[in-house]
Amino acid sequence: MKLYNTLTRKIEEFIPSSPPNVSFYACGPTVYDFTHIGHMRTYTNNDVLRRTLTYLGFKVNEVMNITDVGHLSGDDDSGVDKMEKGAKKYGKTVWDVAKFYTDFFFKTTDALNILRPSVTCKATEHVQEMIQLINRLKQNGFVYETPEAIYFDVMKFNSYGKLSGQKLEEKIQASREEVVVDNDKKHPADFALWFKRVGRFADHTMHWSSPWGEGFPGWHIECSAMSMKYLGETIDIHSGGIDHVPVHHENEIAQSEGATGKQFVKYWFHNNFLTVDGQKMSKSLGNFYTLEDIEKNKIDPLSLRLLFLQSHYRQPLNFTWQSARASLEAFNRLKEIATNIKPHNAPTPLKSTKAIAFQQQFKSAIENDLQTPQAVAVMWDMIKSDITNEEKYFLLTDFDKVFGLNLGSIVEEKIDANIITLAERRLEARRQRNFDMSDRLRIKIEKAGFKIEDVGDAYKIKKI
Repeated sequence: MKLYNTLTRKIEEFIPSSPPNVSFYACGPTVYDFTHIGHMRTYTNNDVLRRTLTYLGFKVNEVMNITDVGHLSGDDDSGVDKMEKGAKKYGKTVWDVAKFYTDFFFKTTDALNILRPSVTCKATEHVQEMIQLINRLKQNGFVYETPEAIYFDVMKFNSYGKLSGQKLEEKIQASREEVVVDNDKKHPADFALWFKRVGRFADHTMHWSSPWGEGFPGWHIECSAMSMKYLGETIDIHSGGIDHVPVHHENEIAQSEGATGKQFVKYWFHNNFLTVDGQKMSKSLGNFYTLEDIEKNKIDPLSLRLLFLQSHYRQPLNFTWQSARASLEAFNRLKEIATNIKPHNAPTPLKSTKAIAFQQQFKSAIENDLQTPQAVAVMWDMIKSDITNEEKYFLLTDFDKVFGLNLGSIVEEKIDANIITLAERRLEARRQRNFDMSDRLRIKIEKAGFKIEDVGDAYKIKKI
């Protein structure tokens, strides 16, 4: 298995710390607003990575956080807490907001057949672990205190910027015009580990006791504390969107390695954006679509998953309704094929050299930094080939262990007995060459919501 590592900026052989076990930490959602399909592209790619590793014989332990406190708008700690912002926007308590949008997130991931993590951890339930980690950083000399917050001193961490490749001097230059609310902050890139319940946060709803008084944790410390609790001090894979590279993930590395003195993450896995008209799909721009928008447009969420599979995770993908409908058509075709070639008995292992070659081509594609577009192309080539239907079904369900399109669970629609009677009468009319009667019966069947297809001297009925 080869994977692109953002840290080294190259494709590397994937070797976990304790094979076949793989520790995998996925940056989860900040649950202050609706999950959109831009997020779902990231979580689908994470899911494909997890499924691929499992397909190749690894045992994956995936942990994902739910950020329900401490994520401020803006990267310089000058914004407002997004949870408080969401509560104000919708007239709910922050706790109600967190529960509602967490449920919506999982409703969306379930619709796209994204496997749930082995462990899902909420920030609000791990505040003590965060306080302990901040204390370790304090003992190691990486923090300083102001009247408003506890900060990580980036100047004390010599390799700050190694993930993004951005030097601290460049961050100084880029930060000159930023509004820094805390005048006692030493460096624009210093980030808050703990906010005190004073000043702009005096009325903050969520707060806990700490050695520094009542307050709440910063966003970055959450991921380090929770990943260490469940996966240890060094993680095999850490995933997220590319927008997390320059700040959030850079800060995670600094505070984690500052506390432990060990490498925090071996392989950084970052997904590119889903765009609309060339712009990143985001809540701030208001150009996003949710699961409800997809369903209102009669697009099967799994066909959206197929659309994501047809682009490489490190490349941007522009979303259009035209491409969504084309993917729906392709997905419906796949379901039809799976239904038609499904054997009555369990399929036997592959026998023909051509079928075995298709399986090897698929494996080579996914092993090479998750080349899902190539893997999808192999699937269609296999379907069009002259191998037996039994082998096609075996391969289709085998490939779907990675694709996650749920093709093996397709059940044919139960056809009403009256429709079958009409179809039998139509077949008899065709045999007697009474095509007027045959057409009238076909129209009657279609008006009832079914489509009939002639197959030699037989037929197939499908729900429209």
